[in-house]
Amino acid sequence: MNNLLPLLSGGLLVFGFPNWNQEWLIWLGLLPLLIVLWNPQSKGSGFKAGYLAGLAFFIPNLAWVRHSSRVQAGAINDSWIGLGPEMMGFGALIGLSAYCAVYFGLWGWFVSRYAKPDIVKMTKSSWQESTLESLRCSLLAAAAWVGCEWLRSTTVFTGFGWNGLGVGLHQNKVIIQAADLVGVMGLSFLPVLVVCTGWNTLRRQLAIYHGTGTCRTRLDFTLALVLLLATAGYGMTRILAKPEESVTVRTLLVQPNVLQVEAWSGERAPEIYENLARYTRLYAEARDGNSGMDLVVWPESALPVHLYGNGERWGLPKHETYFNELLSMGAFSLMTGTEIYESPEPGRGGHVSAVLFRANYTHRQEYHKVHLVPFGEYLPFGDYPPFSLLRGVIPGDFTPGTSTEPLKLEKPDVDIIPLICFEDTVGRLARKFARPGPQMIVNLTNDGWFLNSNQMEVHVANAKFRAIELRRPMVRATNTGVTCFIDTLGSITHRLADPETGSTLIEGCLPGEVKVPTTGEMTLYVRFGDWFALVSLALCAFQYVLHRMSRKSTCQA
Repeated sequence: MNNLLPLLSGGLLVFGFPNWNQEWLIWLGLLPLLIVLWNPQSKGSGFKAGYLAGLAFFIPNLAWVRHSSRVQAGAINDSWIGLGPEMMGFGALIGLSAYCAVYFGLWGWFVSRYAKPDIVKMTKSSWQESTLESLRCSLLAAAAWVGCEWLRSTTVFTGFGWNGLGVGLHQNKVIIQAADLVGVMGLSFLPVLVVCTGWNTLRRQLAIYHGTGTCRTRLDFTLALVLLLATAGYGMTRILAKPEESVTVRTLLVQPNVLQVEAWSGERAPEIYENLARYTRLYAEARDGNSGMDLVVWPESALPVHLYGNGERWGLPKHETYFNELLSMGAFSLMTGTEIYESPEPGRGGHVSAVLFRANYTHRQEYHKVHLVPFGEYLPFGDYPPFSLLRGVIPGDFTPGTSTEPLKLEKPDVDIIPLICFEDTVGRLARKFARPGPQMIVNLTNDGWFLNSNQMEVHVANAKFRAIELRRPMVRATNTGVTCFIDTLGSITHRLADPETGSTLIEGCLPGEVKVPTTGEMTLYVRFGDWFALVSLALCAFQYVLHRMSRKSTCQA
C-alpha cells in the first residue's frame, strides 16, 4: 500500500494537465501521497514515496519528449522508426522523468521528516494547539513544494520547470491572476495548503469516529479556504478592472507547418520562401497607401537557410534581395526566427536568433536566445566524456546570447520582449526584459520536434503565465501550433486551428490586434522575481536548522 498510494497520487496529477485538464485533481491529487507521508506509523524517510509519485507523474506527463530523437531519425508520425531512435527516445523520456522525480522525492523527505503533524496534538489537544500544529505543518509542506519547484526550474543544466502545480490551474482565470504577485510557482502553494489542511481535518474526524480523539476544530481548513477566497477576490478585481489606455499593434502571425524532415531535406525550401511571402503579402501589402499590418511575425527556424547562408546555389533567393522586396510592399516591420552564423557554412558557435526588420534588410535588430535547451541546442560538458560521445547526436551546439534588452518596434512605438521557443516558459528570464512603457511579448516557436502530441498544448499552457506575470500581451508564432494571441489576463483571444477538427497542424496565418497598455505596469513579480519561492525555501531551511538544534539540545541533555 505504501508503494501503490504514491503511484496513485502521481497518476491522478497527470489528469490535471493538458489534454485532460481536470483541475479538481490538482487540488486533491496529493492526498494519497500524504496518507503515506503523514502516517504516524511510517518509519521511512519519505523520499521513496515522493520519488514513486514523481515517476508516476512525469513519465506520462512528459511522454512527448520521446519524439525528439525519433524526428531526428526521420519520423513524421507515430509509426515505428527503428530500434535505435525508439530506444533513444524512450531513454530520454525515462532519464528526464527520473531526474524530475527527484524533486518530488525531496519534498516527500522534507514533509515526512520535518513537517509531519504530531498525532496527539492534532487529535487530543485543545483546538488552539491543534490548529497551530496543523497550520505549521501545512504551511511548511506548501512552502517546501514551491521551493522544490523552484529548484527544479533553476538547477542542473539551466533547469526544467514545466508543469508545476500552478500550471494545472491554467484554465482557472480567476485564481491565476495572482501570478503577477508570486509567479506561477507561487500559485502551487494554494493546492498543497488546501489538501494538507483538508487531510488534517479529516484525520481529526476519523480519530473521533474511532474513539481515539477529542478535538473537532476545522479552523485550519477554514483559514486555507479564506486564503483561497482572498486569492480569488484579487483575481476578480484584476478581471473587472477598467481597461488601461493602450496602443494598438496590428499583427499577423504566420504558421508554415513544415515537418522537420522537410526542413532538413531542403526539398520544400523554395515553396517555404514563397508561402512566407504570400501570407505576408496577403495582409501587409499596402493598399491605398496604407499597410494593413504593423508587425508580421514568422516562427522560429522559419528560414530554410540561416540568415547569412548562401542558398542561391540551390535556387533559393538571396536574403538581402528577398527581404528588401518583401519590406518594400508597405510600412510594416517583420520579425522572424533564424540561425545566425558568422560564415555561410554553419558550424559550432552560432546563435538561435530572432531578427526584426524595418524598411529593408540592413535596417534590422537581432536577439540571440539566452536560455538554450540542453541536449537540444547545446551539449553540456560536450568536450568531456561521457557527454562528448553525444557530439554527433545533438542537432546543434549554439552559443547563448547575453542581452535582455527589448527590441524596438518603430511604428507604433512599442517595445518587443523577444522569447524564442521554451524561453516563454521561463518567467525569471522574461521579467528581465520588462521596462516601463508599452511592451508586448513576441514568442517564436518551432514545436515540430514533437509531432502531433499534446506537447503543443502543454507548451502554451506554461507560456500564458508570462502574460500574467508581466501584465503584457503575448503573441505566439509557431511552426505547427499553438499560434495565438494572449491578453494580459492570460486568456487566448485568437487561435489558429482547423475549424472542424480543432487541430493546430495546419498551414495558415492569423491576423489580429494587440492592445498594448501604455503604462507598462511593473508588477511585483517583475520587480522581485521569484521572491515567494525564495522565501519558501528560507522557511524550510529555518525549520531544518531549528529541528537540528532541537535534536542537539535533547542529546546533550
